[in-house]
Amino acid sequence: MGSKYRIVALSLFVLFAFVLGVIRASGRDAGWGFRLSDPPVAKPAQEVAKPTANSRKRSAKDTRKVSGRFDSYFASSRLHTQVHAASLVELKDGNIAAFWFSGSREGAADVTINSAVFDAARKTWGAEQVVTGRAETQRGLHRYIAKVGNPVAARGPDGDLWLFYATVSLGGWAGSSITLMTSNDEGQSWSAPRRLVTSPFINISTLVKAPPFLYADGTMGLPVYHEFITKFAEILRLDSKGNVLDKQRLAAGGQGTLQPVVLVRNQNEALALTRHAGEGERRVVGIATEDGGRSWSSPQATALKNPDAALTALVMADGNMLAVLNDTEHGRASLSLQLSADGGNSWRELRRLEEMGTLNGKSLDETGCLDLVEILARGSDARLKKAPEQDVEGYVASAAARVRAGGGCSFEFSYPYMLQASNGDIHVAYTWNRTFIKHLVLDQAWLQRRIKGRRP
Repeated sequence: MGSKYRIVALSLFVLFAFVLGVIRASGRDAGWGFRLSDPPVAKPAQEVAKPTANSRKRSAKDTRKVSGRFDSYFASSRLHTQVHAASLVELKDGNIAAFWFSGSREGAADVTINSAVFDAARKTWGAEQVVTGRAETQRGLHRYIAKVGNPVAARGPDGDLWLFYATVSLGGWAGSSITLMTSNDEGQSWSAPRRLVTSPFINISTLVKAPPFLYADGTMGLPVYHEFITKFAEILRLDSKGNVLDKQRLAAGGQGTLQPVVLVRNQNEALALTRHAGEGERRVVGIATEDGGRSWSSPQATALKNPDAALTALVMADGNMLAVLNDTEHGRASLSLQLSADGGNSWRELRRLEEMGTLNGKSLDETGCLDLVEILARGSDARLKKAPEQDVEGYVASAAARVRAGGGCSFEFSYPYMLQASNGDIHVAYTWNRTFIKHLVLDQAWLQRRIKGRRP
């Protein structure tokens, strides 16, 4: 008899949770339509000011120079560690902050969320700092935390910096929930962490990867995805304090849509591009809305190839779309910058950012592989280009542990993240062989020449 009552009680609890979720999702008259960001402004070319005693504090926006530049750096600086899943956000002074996770391996107890700041005037990265980790998050949430990952930094509706990241108490990433911290001093200090409540029942299996966007009423749309039992993409709607108001599924379970990136085209139209982990063609999946996000189309395969890997994309002021992704059906050994001038219907490559896919099936001995790693490392950061060999050895040794794993010579360039700064520059960050976060800066002169089919 007791067992029967327990079953009835459990059934009533599940029913109550379901009804509560329905009420929560439909209880507010959500305003639909998107808020467009201010268009970037590329300032005219000017000479870089000579350093003075007080120049350390000058704004990055004071020394803008449009020159057709394509620059490359390593944002992370720690050796002999694994890094992954970078995100970028512009600070109020025009500098760029990057966030990623770092540790002995993905999911390890020693993984921390790290950050560094790019001085856009001097074109240099500052020292790498630890923002938070498993232990700090555990103390703040008052619950056991097994691992952390996938930090996404953004400017909140209230003007503060918001940092979302995934936390897991039990199991793999499918058991994740999203944690939020905020900063009112541009990342110098952070609030206590708190979990986003995405479901009144079993608040797990919600992960984040892409930047948020704003609705017309000032609420935030946060693209997220689920991996527990079935895989699908959805959007959380947050108020100005980061509370979840409701959520909207973009695709049915089982369709394998992960890590959505939402490209807002105008007040009514947007395109969500997702990683595809389902059956069928290995293509990026597109999901569109024409009514300000009230409803979304059925998922459709796009022209972009996808090897079940994350991508990044954005809409420029002229309406053109940019995407960075592993434009291949297998592996993550190449990375491509793509352009769409027709709303995502067709794409063409502007530049191959990384290409080691040609090594597939070919063997290199250890010496040949390490020589190749050194060439790639020197080409990835201006500081290393002409540096003495002893200064580059640590970078090569760090990468070799990953590239030479299993005795082969395999490369990985993955999890790109892109933003357009207020001065028009395009910034791209991505995982470089799991050992460094690589950062690219493309100015508008370089980009426009590529779009017009001319090489800078």
